[in-house]
Amino acid sequence: MRISDDKVNKLAHVVADTLAEIDEVEFLEERNMIRQEARKALQKLLLEEVKLDQAARRKIASQQRIIPEGSQEWDILYRKYYNDEVKKLGL
Repeated sequence: MRISDDKVNKLAHVVADTLAEIDEVEFLEERNMIRQEARKALQKLLLEEVKLDQAARRKIASQQRIIPEGSQEWDILYRKYYNDEVKKLGL
């Protein structure tokens, strides 16, 4: 799923603000630096998700017969292959 840059930025703000509210958390950097690092981490995760999606779609496309996207069989295979790719990453 593609998330807009604005939404990623909003999520990064929420992460930084939430961390700032936790008594046990003390920032050694400015909050903006924390937000930027959260944004980078979110973007990295989203990029990995795109790679997982592409790998699952490639596996479905490599089947001997055509499986139409949106069909129940396609959805089942997609979840299976996507989860297999996640497991390869150790998540």
